[in-house]
Amino acid sequence: MTTLTVSTTTAAAQPADCVVIGVATGPSGPALGAGAEAVSEAFGGGLAATLGSLGFTGAEGETLKLPAPADLNAEVVLTVGLGEAADDGTPTTEALRRAAGVASRALAGTGRAALALPAGTAEAAEAVALGGLLGSYAFTTYRAPGGREAPVGELVIPATEETRDEVESGVRRGTVIGEEMNRSRDLVNMPANHLTPETFADTVRAAGERYGLDVEVLDEQALAKESFGGILGVGQGSVRPPRLVRVAYTHPAARATLAFVGKGITYDSGGISLKPVGFNEIMKRDMSGAAAVFAAVVATARLRPRVNITGWLALAENMPSGSATRPGDVLRMYGGTTVEVLNTDAEGRLVLADALVRAGEEQPDAIVDVATLTAAMKMALGHRIFGVMSDDAAFRDQVLDAAGRAGEEAWPLPLPEHLRESLNSPVAEIANTGERMGGGLVAGLFLKEFVPSGVPWAHLDIAGPAFHEGAPYGYTPTGGTGSAVRTLVRLAEDAAAGVLNRPGTHR
Repeated sequence: MTTLTVSTTTAAAQPADCVVIGVATGPSGPALGAGAEAVSEAFGGGLAATLGSLGFTGAEGETLKLPAPADLNAEVVLTVGLGEAADDGTPTTEALRRAAGVASRALAGTGRAALALPAGTAEAAEAVALGGLLGSYAFTTYRAPGGREAPVGELVIPATEETRDEVESGVRRGTVIGEEMNRSRDLVNMPANHLTPETFADTVRAAGERYGLDVEVLDEQALAKESFGGILGVGQGSVRPPRLVRVAYTHPAARATLAFVGKGITYDSGGISLKPVGFNEIMKRDMSGAAAVFAAVVATARLRPRVNITGWLALAENMPSGSATRPGDVLRMYGGTTVEVLNTDAEGRLVLADALVRAGEEQPDAIVDVATLTAAMKMALGHRIFGVMSDDAAFRDQVLDAAGRAGEEAWPLPLPEHLRESLNSPVAEIANTGERMGGGLVAGLFLKEFVPSGVPWAHLDIAGPAFHEGAPYGYTPTGGTGSAVRTLVRLAEDAAAGVLNRPGTHR
């Protein structure tokens, strides 16, 4: 596991296997970023010109390794592109995250590296630390130790005596967020024969003990006793029974309480409405919402803002069998609403519905659910952007603002009332599927039915960015990404600061 440290030793004097500098694309060629001055001096002051002659432009994702000159206490200099230079020469936090991520991936197998990137403020230092940790991530649980994927051992972030406290503060926060995002990535990447509803619940219990969280697990008997028909209905086709997990962080001076609800389908075969070949190979990732909620609660507990956060993980495995729910069956959900199941592959909304009703009973100030809910969302927004839906425009905008400040791409989507009619059922109060066109919006309308009246609520459909099947880029690996964790943590901090739920803000 990669460690992060802050040092007041200059980049030139830093004992390391490699020193990393940032280079932007300037109007006249490569432009060295702040932090690279001492390294440039070691090259005789002409490093930018040298890079230009070698064809290095400073474009985002670009890297170039150079032998370190004698005046550096490192063996190699790694230049990494920051992208287009801003007018004031200061890179954005996202550019820093991506550059640190690219550098960290390029340094796999390295023992110690100094990230001499522009990181003189808490915000910039956090971005570099977070990008470095996320870029060093590799899921190696099932590989022999010591392979090529071994992450860089230590990343050092230089600071001056004047900026040390601020840089250390940023690095601490970046470390917490990075470690918890990587925790969620591990869960998403875990194969379904190892991560079951039961083992997921056990993982939450262990983290609860470590970080002082309140954890309650409802097993299949408890779920049946309290009539959680949605979770039980989805999980009844599997030999691995479902669970509902409540994990809570409380602060004695909390100013608000938020509930986060996560879809946790540890494997989604589609059930009787079986997915075709080519669509089920990565369905271990259908618990990404629950992983994000869990990681966000732990991260919040480690950062300790003045807020109460309750996470609800609706865990089940959706399998076909003689005991599985059939298309046409009617389920009685927690709270009493009856649902006709027209498609057993629209299962995520069923487990979320139960959890939303239960979360609402505790009267939180707002509820946010997170789910890899619909393929329609990927069709609408692609693979890097998640959709945000709410019947409360003010709260939806606050969620979008939190996502943007956290560095995640999100887009507002409507909940058109005319689509609600398509969810009408001739035999139950509502059907679990409706009109196919706009399917992601229809799913949001279904969930809306189970949110307590008057409680601000937002639905995050992370089907696109939760799992990356292509080659790594920036700080994003192949596999689980940790999507939505940063947004949820930022929302928790906003609530602690009194930004959310001000009187008159909603409705």
